[in-house]
Amino acid sequence: MSSSPNARIHPTAVVDDAAELGADVEIGPYCVIGASVRLGDRCRLASHVVLAGPANIGADNVFYPFACVGQRTQDLKYTGEPTVLEVGAGNTFREFVTVHRATSPGGVTRVGSRGNFLAYTHIAHDCTVGDDVIFSNNGTLAGHVEVGARAIIGGLTAVHQFCRVGTLAITGGCSKIVQDVPPFMIADGNPAEIRGINQVGLERAGFGPEIVRALKEAYRIIYRSKLNTKQALERLEAELGTFAEVQQLLTFIRESKRGIVR
Repeated sequence: MSSSPNARIHPTAVVDDAAELGADVEIGPYCVIGASVRLGDRCRLASHVVLAGPANIGADNVFYPFACVGQRTQDLKYTGEPTVLEVGAGNTFREFVTVHRATSPGGVTRVGSRGNFLAYTHIAHDCTVGDDVIFSNNGTLAGHVEVGARAIIGGLTAVHQFCRVGTLAITGGCSKIVQDVPPFMIADGNPAEIRGINQVGLERAGFGPEIVRALKEAYRIIYRSKLNTKQALERLEAELGTFAEVQQLLTFIRESKRGIVR
């Protein structure tokens, strides 16, 4: 084990000799840190936390009891190839959170920075999760899901594999997400439907009234007009294409492989 001399490790913790611990880390009772785990400075493991590798975990992450991060994928195709988990800085992983490594050789599961992952959150293999997200209790991602920055996954939301949840989107509790949720939108229901724009989230994020109005109009054109998707995007480009946020919305929809939640 390679660790800073000021690391505080409880005598009941088990730390593999091949793990690397940063400065001023705190490892609580009955934690287990496996080989090929690199733990950044000032991370805190409360108790009964399991970190497996290969995993590169940034600074200032906090792990609550029974969080299990970096274990092998549950994908039945996986046969032991080397895969990795990358975690940014300043995240909070609450009780019983699970985050798995990728499936394909050389694959990576990525979690950004400053996320708040509430109890029983699950992030499956090959997911990419952006910065400043919130996952409410039991928010669950299947494999290969992408979640944009500042998105909120509601409690008991389940996201189907290969779906995307856009920047500053929010899902309602108990939602079933089987297609892409465009940026800035609210998705709710089983199966989910788009209910409107995430106005509160936009305002809290500092978006001004003009941008909010533009996104409201974009929502109306996409979801409340009689235009098909191709026609709606053409109209958006013509009428609101000067707004960067509208361009982000247009790009997201055009790149969708599963279609968007309607």
